[in-house]
Amino acid sequence: MERKLRWGILGAANIARKNWDAIRNSGNGVIVAVASRDEAKAQRFIDECQGEAPFGEAPRAIGGYDEMIAAEDLDAIYVPLPTGMRREWVIKAANAGKHVMCEKPCAVDSEALEAMTSACAANKVQFMDGVMYMHSDRMPKLREALDDPENVGEIRRIASAFSFCAPPEFFGENIRGNSELEPAGALGDLGWYTIRATLFVMNYEMPVSLRATLLSSAGSDESSDGVPTELSAELIFANGTSATFYNSFLTENQQWFHVSGSKGHLKVDDFVLPHPGGELGFKVANPNFVQQGCEFFMERNEREYSVEEEANNHPTAQETKLFRKFAELALSGTPDPFWPDISIKTQKVLDACLISARNDGQRVEF
Repeated sequence: MERKLRWGILGAANIARKNWDAIRNSGNGVIVAVASRDEAKAQRFIDECQGEAPFGEAPRAIGGYDEMIAAEDLDAIYVPLPTGMRREWVIKAANAGKHVMCEKPCAVDSEALEAMTSACAANKVQFMDGVMYMHSDRMPKLREALDDPENVGEIRRIASAFSFCAPPEFFGENIRGNSELEPAGALGDLGWYTIRATLFVMNYEMPVSLRATLLSSAGSDESSDGVPTELSAELIFANGTSATFYNSFLTENQQWFHVSGSKGHLKVDDFVLPHPGGELGFKVANPNFVQQGCEFFMERNEREYSVEEEANNHPTAQETKLFRKFAELALSGTPDPFWPDISIKTQKVLDACLISARNDGQRVEF
């Protein structure tokens, strides 16, 4: 019988519900335990998830994180704890020989993340962040389209946005409004995705400089800079390519990125959470301006590309592929350094944006 990766979920966060189902659909993983500081809360989480997406044997509830770290029947720990708590528990998990899947943003800063990934490397365990779209079949298709010189040509501009409009009570009740638990606010929660998309387009080349503008924040007082609730940034790369992104808790749902070049442009409308329908797509266009006497018009010249893939809660969905790929690497015994490397790059850009935004848009150089 093929061995399955034995998972423990460290914390009963809401995102863990989706990933419970992803592990169940992965085919090569099984959840053995869920931990919370309150064992009853862990049991409620298990009962609710088991009722909707059952495992053959229900996972057990654990009251306390240290007990889960020490458990001998677990191979990997999924960490959806608040960002401010992750460093301690990721390092403890790695030192206990557990592979680590970490939610994003992975850490409060790159120094903390480098300590986390170094612990994983020292213990020969896999580290990976929970960016689901990285594992979609659409990504290789996008890479192919961007690398074709006749599609976009020389890339000059990348623009992206990811936002949602939070209700008023969000900032008082949700941890994403807490400067100790989630100091990067919308930049951390949403910017991790737009930064990663920018780096993906640039083949993970780092920018040479950036400026970020803090458009709004919440919870600022004498002891805290407040949590960014709306932010934009401008990045410059060595070859002159520029990139901008926008993240906000104040504007309604959007999740797009657009790549402009010397030959055309490429657009993705749902790069984070795919729209349902069984196909994930994007468009490439090479518009052509035509003048015929007094007539002026623009030819669209647009092509649509797609892959067959369900949007969510399915064996082909991107979150399932995330956990399936992680299990393959963990079970192989040979961790892939690509994943911690791109997490650190993403974190470094995020850190620089936060520094710039909190210093009135000061230019930060890498």
